Amino acid sequence: MNKRVAIIGAGPSGLAQLRAFQSAQAKGADIPELVCFEKQSDWGGMWNYTWRTGLDENGEPVHGSMYRYLWSNGPKECLEFADYTFEEHFGKQIASYPPREVLFDYIKGRVEKADVRKYIRFNTPVRHITFDADTKMFTVEVQDHNTGNSYSEEFDYVVCASGHFSTPKVPEFPGFGTFGGRILHAHDFRDALEFKDKDILIVGASYSAEDIGSQCYKYGARSITSCYRTAPMGFKWPENWEEKPNLTHVDVENAYFADGTSKKIDAIILCTGYLHHFPFLDDELALKTDNRLWPLDLYKGVVWEDNPQFFYVGMQDQWYSFNMFDAQAWFVRDIILGRIPLPSKEEMTADSLKWREEELALETAKEMYEFQGAYILHLIEQTDYPTFDIDGVNRTFLEWKNHKKENIMTFRDHSYASLMTGTMAPPHHTPWLDALDDSMEAYLGDAETEAKKAS
Repeated sequence: MNKRVAIIGAGPSGLAQLRAFQSAQAKGADIPELVCFEKQSDWGGMWNYTWRTGLDENGEPVHGSMYRYLWSNGPKECLEFADYTFEEHFGKQIASYPPREVLFDYIKGRVEKADVRKYIRFNTPVRHITFDADTKMFTVEVQDHNTGNSYSEEFDYVVCASGHFSTPKVPEFPGFGTFGGRILHAHDFRDALEFKDKDILIVGASYSAEDIGSQCYKYGARSITSCYRTAPMGFKWPENWEEKPNLTHVDVENAYFADGTSKKIDAIILCTGYLHHFPFLDDELALKTDNRLWPLDLYKGVVWEDNPQFFYVGMQDQWYSFNMFDAQAWFVRDIILGRIPLPSKEEMTADSLKWREEELALETAKEMYEFQGAYILHLIEQTDYPTFDIDGVNRTFLEWKNHKKENIMTFRDHSYASLMTGTMAPPHHTPWLDALDDSMEAYLGDAETEAKKAS
C-alpha cells in the first residue's frame, strides 16, 4: 500500500493500533505507512507516570493523571491481552491486582516484542488537523520539541487515540477563592503521603473518588469525607471515612454540605471527571460527548460518520479497557486495509442509534459491562483478533463487584483465573493495606523478602 496513516497518541489505544497493523504485516499483509505522534517523551500514555503537574518539560499540558501507589482497581484478568498474556510476559502467573509500574511493564512488553516503537515520533504534539474535501487528504501540523521545528505532513487516514482522561472537568463552589487549604483535581494528585495526618474532602462518587480516598486512608490521612451529587458510593467505609450529600460551599477552613452539616478540612480533592478535549481538531472532526458507553457519531464506536477516513479508538466509558482497544484497533485496521466495507452514512448513523437505544435501557452495572462485552465480541468476530471468554470476563467483573461490597479495603486481596490461560492467580504476598512499597521489585518479590525489608 502507498497509503499513509497518522495515529495520534502512543498510549494503550494508539499502541493497540500499531500492534494491529504489525500483526497483519506479520501474516503477510501489505500495510500502509504508519506515523504515530506522541507528545510525551515515552510511550504508555496515562501509564507513563510523571511527578509533574500543570505543564511538562516542553511547556505542554501534562497528559498523565497517574499517581504513585496506584494499583489496578479491577482484576488484571479483565484487561489481559488476548495475544500476550501476563504469564508470557512475566514467565509466571502473578497476583490479580498489579500496581502501576507492573502494568506499565506489561503494556510495554507486548509492543517491544512487536517492534513498533520505530513508528513513533516522541516529543511531537499535534497542533492542528484539517481535511481537504477535494484531495481527500488530511494535513497534520505538529511541533517537534526535539528540534524546535514545526512541520506538516499529509495522510490518507487519521486515528485519534489521544485518550479522554487528561483534561480535568473542574467545578467551582462558593468560597473556593478564600479557602485556606489546598484545592486540586484528581488529575494533579500524585502522592497520598502529602495528606498524611490531614482531614481531606473528596468531591465525587465514582472510581477516582473511591480510589484516591482509599489511597489517602492507606497512607495515613486523619479523616476522609466524600460527598456526592446524586448517590453515595455506599461501601462499608473505615471509621474515619464518612459520605455526605453534595458540597454547598466552603469558608476558610470548613466545608458545608446539603444536609446542613459542616466539617473542618485541610484539603479538597476534586474527583469530578474529565472532558473529551481535542483542541487540535477542526470542529467537523471533533467528537463531542460526555463519558458514556456509547458516544454518538461513531459507527461501531470508532468510525467518524461525517468522514469515514477518520477514526477514534478508546473514547468510550470503560469497563473493559486494553482488550477493548485491541478489538477497536483491529476493526479500524481492517477498514483501512479494505477488508471491511463501510455502509452509507445514513446506515452507519442508524446502526449507532440502535446501540445508543440499547445503552439508554441499561440500569445495572452488570447490564453495562455485559453490553460492552457484547460490543467487543461484535467487533472481534469480524477480524482475526483472537477471541476470548467474554462471558468469563463478565463473571469476573461480578465477583469483583461483590468483593468490593464485602470490604472496599480488602477486595484487592482476592485472586481470579486468567481467561486466556485458565491459570489461577496466586494471592499476593502482602495484603494491599499493608503493601506500602508499590515498586515492581517489591510486587514480584516474595513474602519473606518483603517482611525483612519492612522490619
